[in-house]
Formats: sequence, structure tokens, C-alpha cells
Amino acid sequence: RPLELNAYIGSGAPWDLDVNSGGVYVLPPYHTGKTGEWYRGTANSIYQNLEFAKQYNPDYVLVLSGDHIYKMDYAEMIAHHVKHNAAATIAVRQVPWEEASRFGIMNTDENNNIIEFEEKPANPKSNNASMGVYVFSFDKLCSYLEADEQDPESSNDFGKNIIPAMLNAGECMTAYTFNDYWKDVGTIESLWDANMDLLKDPVPVDLRDREWRIYARNVGSPPHYVAEGGSVIDSLITEGCQIMGSVTHSVLSTNAIVEEGAVVIDSVLMPGARIGKGAVIRRAIVAENAVIGEGCVVGEEEGDIAVVGSNTSLKAGEFVAAGQQVGE
Repeated sequence: RPLELNAYIGSGAPWDLDVNSGGVYVLPPYHTGKTGEWYRGTANSIYQNLEFAKQYNPDYVLVLSGDHIYKMDYAEMIAHHVKHNAAATIAVRQVPWEEASRFGIMNTDENNNIIEFEEKPANPKSNNASMGVYVFSFDKLCSYLEADEQDPESSNDFGKNIIPAMLNAGECMTAYTFNDYWKDVGTIESLWDANMDLLKDPVPVDLRDREWRIYARNVGSPPHYVAEGGSVIDSLITEGCQIMGSVTHSVLSTNAIVEEGAVVIDSVLMPGARIGKGAVIRRAIVAENAVIGEGCVVGEEEGDIAVVGSNTSLKAGEFVAAGQQVGE
């Protein structure tokens, strides 16, 4: 939701982006009487904001997806792009061969130059999956976006249109191999998986790494509290949480509350979620400010992830089955 995203980002102060020489801007699609339209694809969303980018006269532009979790030094990727004098550099990650058909695959030569792109091939020739992370030389990007915009048959997508067009034109395109943790969290299951990954040993994304901190908006809540009858096992709980019940192998965001007799197992509680007395939460995501009534059962030991949406309230004794989604 735009309001939630804008409220979280704010001025960018938690990430030191509120400075004179930088900044963070949210550029939503817009409608007016004569101009503006909703974004038609990933490439079109950049095309509609080219004038914003042009005022900075950049040599290179980094294009990222907003629903991926990973830690990458983009300066190294840009240096790779400059070294190879490429029109475009695409980050790739080697995935298990049995999963390669789920991804856009970049086939490369011995010098890591991209020679072919295959979108979810049935019989992949390589396992270099595109991460959806791109560096473009800005003049080249402008040229191909403007040409793509003139094609009425185009879906205005980087993977489907821009990248193939650049390959067909013989542009120098190179792959930047990234072997560390990367997770696309565009689905409920993958978002749950990413949270559970934080509980692994060794942890793939270390939130405690002093050399490479991960910053977030600080809401200034008091320390978490675990009552005498409460228990927390193999879990992450953040500031402001109150635990009177039992929490096992779960991730709790700020100000989540687990009341007496409630049980939370293999689950994710978003900020402000409240679990009522005697409720049982298994393999579930309870979204921001949701309230689970007394004695409710959400999720099951097996099956897909159950979801209770933001600001949703469940009455006492309600049941949410595995894979069921309640609220938005």
C-alpha cells in the first residue's frame, strides 16, 4: 500500500539518505487530464521517470527489484560494468539445475558475456538465473526504452523486451555473478521462508553483522518483555514485544503481543500483531496490527502458510486453515 510504504521510508533518515547531495524519492504513476498513466511494465515504469533521472546527468543507472532480500555491494557491480565497457550488466546467481526452469536464464560465453536470454526454459542450457538487478549505461538505457515505447506489441518489460532487444542488436552485455544469499519474496511462501531463514545456523543473512549493518526505521519502543509464565525458544523477538505465552521458532516484529496460554510456532508476527489468550498460531503470517481473538487457531502443522491481513480482527474461537488468507 502506498501510504504504508511512504510512511516507512519517510525522508530516508534511518539510511542517511536525508542529505544535501542525495535523497530518496517515491515516484508513483499518476493521471492528469492530458498526461500520465499507470505503469504498464517494469521498463515502462523507468521510461515514465526518465526526465527525473536526466536532471542528474548520470553515466550509469542501477535498476533494482523491491521484493528481493540480499546483501550486495553495488559499487563492485558497477566497477565490473565499467571494466567491461558494457551497455548492460545483469546480476546472476547459480541456482540448482532442477530449479533453473523457474527463472530467466542468462547463457554466457567463457568471458561471462551474455549471449542468450531464455525466459523460464523447459530445458535450460545453464543455471545462471537473472536476479533482476541491472546496471545500464544511461545513454543506452534511454535509447532502448524510447524505442520500446514505440512498439505497440511490447509488454514494456526488461526481461521480455529490453534485454532481448539489446542482445539482438549485439550490445555488449555482461553477467555479474553473485553467490551469496538471495531470496525473491514476491509470494507468501517465499516471505515466510525468508523469515525462517533468519533462524538457521549459520544464518544466511546475519542481522548482527557489525561490519555490514542492516538499518530500519526505529520506532523507539521499550525493551521486549517475557513474563514469568512466558517462553521464547529459537526465535527472534524485537523491541516492544510482550510475551506471556509460548513462542517457538518464530520471528516477531516490534510491539507484537502474545497473551497468556497462547502458542506461536513456525510463524511470523508483523508489528503490533496481538495474539489472544489460548490462541494457537502455526505456520502463519499475522500482519501488522492484526488481532487474533481468544482460542483462535490459525494455520496447521502441515500445508501452505495461513495469513491474517493487516488490521484484521478474528473473533474468539475462529479457525483459519492452512493456506487460507483472511483480510487484506
